[in-house]
Amino acid sequence: MKWGFALLWRLGAIVVSILFCMLLSWMITGTNPLDFAVTVVHASFPDDPSLFAGRFWPMLHDLAILLMLSLAVTPAFRMRFWNIGAEGQTLAGCLAAGACMKLLTGVIPNGWILPCEILAAILAGALWGVIPAIFKAWFGTNETLFTLMMNYIAAQLMAFFCVLWASPKGSGNVGILNQSGAARAVGWFPTKFEIFGATIENDYLINIAIAGVMVIIIFFYMYKSKHGFELSVVGESQRTASYLGINVRWITIRTMILSGGLCGLTGLMLTAGVNHTVNATLAGGNGFTAVMVSWLAKFNPFLMILASFLVVFLRRGAKDLKSNANLNLDESFSDILMGIILFFIIGCEFFIRYRIRFRHRVKPSAEKEVLSRA
Repeated sequence: MKWGFALLWRLGAIVVSILFCMLLSWMITGTNPLDFAVTVVHASFPDDPSLFAGRFWPMLHDLAILLMLSLAVTPAFRMRFWNIGAEGQTLAGCLAAGACMKLLTGVIPNGWILPCEILAAILAGALWGVIPAIFKAWFGTNETLFTLMMNYIAAQLMAFFCVLWASPKGSGNVGILNQSGAARAVGWFPTKFEIFGATIENDYLINIAIAGVMVIIIFFYMYKSKHGFELSVVGESQRTASYLGINVRWITIRTMILSGGLCGLTGLMLTAGVNHTVNATLAGGNGFTAVMVSWLAKFNPFLMILASFLVVFLRRGAKDLKSNANLNLDESFSDILMGIILFFIIGCEFFIRYRIRFRHRVKPSAEKEVLSRA
């Protein structure tokens, strides 16, 4: 199907899914369909100017985090290495950054802590990604199961250190790191910027900027570099790649170092950029959602911006439904609606990939005539 018709199919699937959710909500709860639509839009774009910044910028930040993880898994996917471990690799980055904040503050000069966090988070994510790559390259293990299981190990490691560093002890909650005293905001991303003589204060600006820069870098890496060409060759056929002199094992390891490193950088963005703490829920399931975003965008980094925006916009709208007293909906119902919307979006890909033709029953006389001619 031509790209224009494919785009219409996808837009149509989104519209139909929202209409279906509105109809379902009206049938089950008696919700006014107009209130439903308005609530979804206002979750990210409120009509009250005083609320706009408080919702728009967090929406962009959620988009940046999902986009970063989508970019992270894409090089591996292009090589047909199914990295389902972005969640664990992100938690590894969060834990490494949090450890630097927790253990290095007061030990080394404050100005060195943030660089140490950046290096530690990237290395931790890369390590969590390269372990499955080594086993895949040398022992032929299943990378899907391996990376998936690594998520649980990362989550349990995070839970262990949350108990170890709990404040107060026994609470299981680390709390905000470097929140007060002489070490206040040490290891945090800066939030005040001087731009053309004007002072701008924004908690999300650095994270959004990092995601924007990484879109450009990953695009050129995959489509304009030798490494990107090698990825595509390995993804098409490992035998062909070996025939061309490409070291498949090294490509596998190198790509997963990049993929895990980007996930670790995303963990740094979560810990040093906004949350300033560590816990097992920081990734928020974005590592799994990123798989769908990358696939929907056909591994194109610029299309991932649109796919990420779509998912974040609908997800925030679905979650905001439960806070609207007029709709009388709970969070579970909003999760159901989000699942329905994603089902429509994914399902429309079948009609884009395949043409449906209906077979007609051949009359016995016509069948005999065909056989006689044969």
